[in-house]
Amino acid sequence: MSGYTVKNLKDVEDATGDRIPEVEARFARGHLDSRDLGVSYFRYAPGFRSTIGHHHREQEEAYVVVGGSGRIKLDDEIVEVREWDVIRVAPEVVRAMEAGSEGLEVLAIGSARPEGGDGEMVRDWWTD
Repeated sequence: MSGYTVKNLKDVEDATGDRIPEVEARFARGHLDSRDLGVSYFRYAPGFRSTIGHHHREQEEAYVVVGGSGRIKLDDEIVEVREWDVIRVAPEVVRAMEAGSEGLEVLAIGSARPEGGDGEMVRDWWTD
């Protein structure tokens, strides 16, 4: 393994494909040859809300808003976010994003995780 890796996030396949045209999701963890870090890019179309939340058993995450604005639901609290906000989320906190009128672009940085991942989806979570 090399001492460094350079990977353009836009060269990583969009994991949503045509299934969710309002969302772009690029997961670079497997492309970085990193033991402990994951970096992902998300783009949400204007007004899009993810009704599916998720949390982790072990992995802490931080989200950096790199474009647009919106809201993030963290357990039962909804927080307004804007460009360059950084949101740290403990593993057990359920979270989901909602884009504002100009859309929302977010980098997600994840810490070490168990083999095979530890994310758990919560369907129909943000529906009000």
